[in-house]
Amino acid sequence: MKTHDEGLSRRAFLESAAFGAAAVAGRQELASAAPSPVAPFELEETTIAELQRGMQSGQYTARTIVERYLRRIEAIDKHGPAVNSMIELNPEALAIATSLDRERKENGTHGPLHGIPVAIKANIGTHDRMATTAGSWALAGSIPLEDSQVARKLRDAGAVILGKTNLSEWANFRSDHSTSGWSGQGGLTRNPYALDRNACGSSSGSGAAASANLCALAVGTETDGSIVCPSSINGVVGIKPTVGLVSRSVIVPISHTQDTAGPMARTVTDAAILLGALTGVDSRDPQTLASRGKAFTDYTAFLDPAGLRGAKIGVVRQLSHFNSHVLNLFDNALDVMKREGARLVDPARIPTLGKFGHTEQLVLLYEFKAGVNRYLEALGPKAPVHSLKEVIAFNRRHWKVEMPYFGQELFIQAETKGPLSTPEYQAALRNDQSMAGTDGIDAAMGKYRLDALVAPSAGPAWTTDLVNGDHDTGGSSSPAAVAGYPHVTVPMGSVFGLPVGISFFGRAWSEPVLLKLAFAFEHATRLRRPPRFLRTADLAVT
Repeated sequence: MKTHDEGLSRRAFLESAAFGAAAVAGRQELASAAPSPVAPFELEETTIAELQRGMQSGQYTARTIVERYLRRIEAIDKHGPAVNSMIELNPEALAIATSLDRERKENGTHGPLHGIPVAIKANIGTHDRMATTAGSWALAGSIPLEDSQVARKLRDAGAVILGKTNLSEWANFRSDHSTSGWSGQGGLTRNPYALDRNACGSSSGSGAAASANLCALAVGTETDGSIVCPSSINGVVGIKPTVGLVSRSVIVPISHTQDTAGPMARTVTDAAILLGALTGVDSRDPQTLASRGKAFTDYTAFLDPAGLRGAKIGVVRQLSHFNSHVLNLFDNALDVMKREGARLVDPARIPTLGKFGHTEQLVLLYEFKAGVNRYLEALGPKAPVHSLKEVIAFNRRHWKVEMPYFGQELFIQAETKGPLSTPEYQAALRNDQSMAGTDGIDAAMGKYRLDALVAPSAGPAWTTDLVNGDHDTGGSSSPAAVAGYPHVTVPMGSVFGLPVGISFFGRAWSEPVLLKLAFAFEHATRLRRPPRFLRTADLAVT
C-alpha cells in the first residue's frame, strides 16, 4: 500500500507503456495465491466506546490505535489474504493522531469520534495529501480545492481519516457488465469471508475494510445499493440515509436525487454514532436544507433493546426472490421479531414495484452527465480532466488499464443526454419519485399503518468473474434508493459462511425508527461473525 506521495504519479503512469500489462498480470497472480494465516488482532471487533475508554484510561492513545490499524492493513490488506480494500493511506494519519492526543490532554475531547480511525470511500473529496479519484486513472493525483462536508464533519468530530477505500470505479456507473469492487487504479477488492467471492459495490472497500477490522468505522456512498449490498455481503451494518440528511458536496456524483454518503460499521451503535457526526446543513448542497428539524447529532438516543416491542412491520415478500437458504434465514429473523413483540403484516405489498426500474437508469444518465461535468469543472483549470467527454477519451487512450475487463457504455450513453430541462428527463424523474415514494413506500406504509418495511438485503456473495461481470441475485435497495428514503441493513446470519443482511426501510427521515428496530434485532440475535479469510467458501457449513 502506497501513500499519495509515494505512489505512481499521473505523468509516470501516462508515460509507462508497460504498466497496464504488468498491473493486470500482477493482479492475476495475486488472485491465484493461497491466503496467508491471519495473526490475532488486539482491536478485533473493538467498538467506539471501547476505544474511547481505552484512550481515557491510558491503555491506548490515538496514535497507538492508528499504528495498530496500519499494521493490520499492511499484514492482511496488502499482504497475506490481500483483501485490497484500501486504495490509499493518509500520510498524515499518525501526525493527526498525535495532535489529537495532545488536544485530549490539554483540552479534552471535542467530538464523539476523537481519535477514532475512519476509512472513507475514494470518491469522497479531501483537500489534503490524498487524491480523490473514484478509482479512475483519469483522476490520478486529483485533489479538490476544498474538503467535502463529510470530511469536514469527520475532522470536526475528532476522527482520524485513515485513508481512502477502493470502490467499483466511478461508483459502478460506467458499464452494465462491470465487476463490482474493481477499479482501474485500485484493482479488485476481495470478500474477506471467501477471497474468490465478490465484496459487492460500489462501496466494496468500505464494507470489506470495516468487516476485516482494518478501521474502526467506514463511510460509503450509495445511489442504489452501494451501501446496502456491500454491507450485507461483508457482514456489517450499513445506513443509507434519507437524501439530504448527509451532504454530498465535493463527492464525485452520479445522481443529485439519489446519491448519499452513509456509515458502515460492525455494530448498529457505532453506525448510529457515525451518522450523528455526519448530519447537518451545508450551503454547498441545497438538498440538506430539508433536513432542518429532522436531523439529529446523536442517534444513539433512539437505540432500545426492546425497540421491536409493539412495532408494526410490513414483510415485503416481493423483494424476497432468493434461494431457500436465504429465505430460511429471513423466516428465522421474522420469528425473532415476533418473539420480541413486533406485529408483522405478512405480506405487505408495495403496489408500484416494477413501475420505476425502467426510468431509474434514464434519470441517472441525465444526472450523471450534469453532475460529473459540474464536479470536474469545480476542480479548476489544473484538473487532469474537465468533462465527461474528456474522461471517455482518456479511457479510450488508456484502455489497457481502464477497460481490460469491461467498457464504458454508460458513459457514452450519458454523454448523449441533454440538459436537465429535457422533457424526457423531467417525466422520468416524476415517475420515479411518485412510483417509489408517494405511491410506493408511503402508500404501503399508510395502507397497513406500518412503522417500517423489511426484506432480505441481498443474496450471499457470488464468485467474482472478471470475464462476464457480476452475476448477483438481486436485492432490496431500489425502492428506498429511488425514493431517496432511508434504509438500514443488519447481519441476519450466513449461508455457507457467507454473510446475509436484513433490511429495514421506510418513510423519509425515519432513521430514528429504523435504527431502533435494527438495534433491537441486533441485540436479540448478535449474528455478526468476523471473517475467516478463506480461499473459497466452505460448502460443508450452511
